[in-house]
Amino acid sequence: MYFLQIALALFLIASSAPLLHAETVSARLLDDRVQVSAPEGVFTEYSFLDSEKYPYFFPVNGPQSGESVTTQTSEPYPHHHSLFFGCDRVSGGNYWQDSLERGRIDSEWVTIIESGGPRVVFTQSCLWVRPDAPSPFRDSRRVTITAPSPALRLIDFDVTLIPLIDVTIEKTNHSLFSARVVPELSVERGGLMINREGLKGEKETFGQPSGWIAYGGKRDGAFEGIAILDNPANIWHPSKWFTRDYGFFSPTNMNWIDEPWHIERGHCLRFQYRVVVFTGSPDEVNIEKLYEAYSGDTK
Repeated sequence: MYFLQIALALFLIASSAPLLHAETVSARLLDDRVQVSAPEGVFTEYSFLDSEKYPYFFPVNGPQSGESVTTQTSEPYPHHHSLFFGCDRVSGGNYWQDSLERGRIDSEWVTIIESGGPRVVFTQSCLWVRPDAPSPFRDSRRVTITAPSPALRLIDFDVTLIPLIDVTIEKTNHSLFSARVVPELSVERGGLMINREGLKGEKETFGQPSGWIAYGGKRDGAFEGIAILDNPANIWHPSKWFTRDYGFFSPTNMNWIDEPWHIERGHCLRFQYRVVVFTGSPDEVNIEKLYEAYSGDTK
């Protein structure tokens, strides 16, 4: 497992393209979070509190407004915390919602690899824990944050799940990487949710496979939003999406599996996503071009 993590880290370092014109970003490690700043101030904080179900990013501030495009908690479903990775119905445990006794994702350690310059990089090890039950996963995370222009902020989230036992995940809509948009930017409040194929809103995008979805709206006269890009190397790519007009969206096929998913001990699973936080409409910032640059997939 140690050599797997080292090899993964070396691959990611070698495959990262140079950022010749990026704005400067910086990071500092605090007791329970990593705080990342861009030229306009704090961009995001990655929190790993002992009192929470899982680590998550909040705030995720728009480049122009300096206000979060995601919500830490909001009705309906206040257990959605901003931008996060988790899963329900994992070998009898719940690593997504409900009480901590049902399961939680515990941070074992966090290390900042690059603390400032054209990018910030930090790594983390997490153990999925539940009282009186074996841990189903340890996961290894690598987060890279850049500011390629005044209108764009990028979060690359790369996680490898390492099964510590034979794991069974049942069909669930509470699964994998997810974002919850702040209510004032939601479709219900006049915002826009659009996928790579040009489908819009919950009615058109729910359950549809796509390489990306962008979600946002106007606030103080400017359009700001957040997009999740699904890496072509991910299992099930292009993933089907679980979407809601109140502000939730997630690339996850787990809501559409026919049989429980069985994962053998030691059979590692890697998931990669790029989050784009942007000022301007999805067309103006050209989410499709950003996706092609990230994935190498062109129409």
